[in-house]
Amino acid sequence: MKKLLFGLIAISFMLFSSCNKGGGDKLLIGEFGSLTGTEATFGISSSNGLKLAMEEVNKSGGLLNKQIEIITYDDQGKPSEAATVVQKLITKDRVVAIIGEVASSRSMAGAGICQQNKIPMVSPASTNPEVTLIGDYIFRVCFIDPFQATVLSKFAVNTLKVKRVAVLKDVKNAYSTGLADFFIKEFKAMGGEVIEVQSYQNGDKDFKAQLTAIKAKNPEAIFIPGYYTEVGLIAIQAREIGITQPLFGGDGWESEKLTEGKAKDALEGCFFSTHVSAENPDPGIQNFIKKYQEKYNMMPDAMSFLAYDAGMILFDAIKRAGSTDANKIREELAKTKEFQGVTGKITINEQRNAIKPAVILEIKNGHFKFKETVAP
Repeated sequence: MKKLLFGLIAISFMLFSSCNKGGGDKLLIGEFGSLTGTEATFGISSSNGLKLAMEEVNKSGGLLNKQIEIITYDDQGKPSEAATVVQKLITKDRVVAIIGEVASSRSMAGAGICQQNKIPMVSPASTNPEVTLIGDYIFRVCFIDPFQATVLSKFAVNTLKVKRVAVLKDVKNAYSTGLADFFIKEFKAMGGEVIEVQSYQNGDKDFKAQLTAIKAKNPEAIFIPGYYTEVGLIAIQAREIGITQPLFGGDGWESEKLTEGKAKDALEGCFFSTHVSAENPDPGIQNFIKKYQEKYNMMPDAMSFLAYDAGMILFDAIKRAGSTDANKIREELAKTKEFQGVTGKITINEQRNAIKPAVILEIKNGHFKFKETVAP
């Protein structure tokens, strides 16, 4: 009788665990991002975009006869916290998949845990190549930094018509150091010269020593592959010491906070690469903007667009898999070809990276204006 009783208990527990995977009548998807901290606009924008995707699918009947529920944790902009909340999403909340971070360093902190537990993770905007190299359960819907570096190098040479450039990078940020290294390599290959490389750290407030060293070399432009959190202040201090040359950078610049205060004038006529332009008349883009503005009373940025696409690509993979089985979802994610996202058609290649175009935006009167598109 005891053996029978223990056997029934074990079977009941297994059935409960199986039913609980994915939330019973809910299909549980995890999300982690910087909802607070210095880079909070990244996490908030990304979360907003993902929620729109969830609401659209739920209104049309959900997935696998279930309503999708997003469980979101704030990693406070810290890689260590990212690792903690991802572990919690997997072991406590038992999510079937995870939408990852914007920042590459935090995506990498969570990706290893996802890979170890065989839970698919999709990053909306982490561009460092190392992210998806962590394993076959890790995907992204954005271009990667070698491509972004090529885009920026071509732009510097062909559009800005510059050959002598200085670089100012954040040495504590995987995104910044990676993009800087790829840019330097590509720019030199195109006949350009990098005449000075200076560094700072996330959270720094005084950049005048580095900028003074750069000014002494008299570059034709300055490449700053950092986040908006420091770029505005760097621009202000550059202008204060008499640097008039254009500044340009990558998608880490994109935030409504970039041009706040004095940074608006300091960044006038500067440029950055990103994933989509709100000025694009494409009906899909304009429809997304309308829905986003109606719900959040603000304009979406690239992180909102990308998170929406990340969600839709994941939901489509789950639908095609017909299951919450993690391996089946992973297999369908890897098969994604020509998926029509709001940021364009997305194909996932063998390295689980997205093949898609980039755009260059110019800062005019505090607004981000379309400059050009560069195809992959």
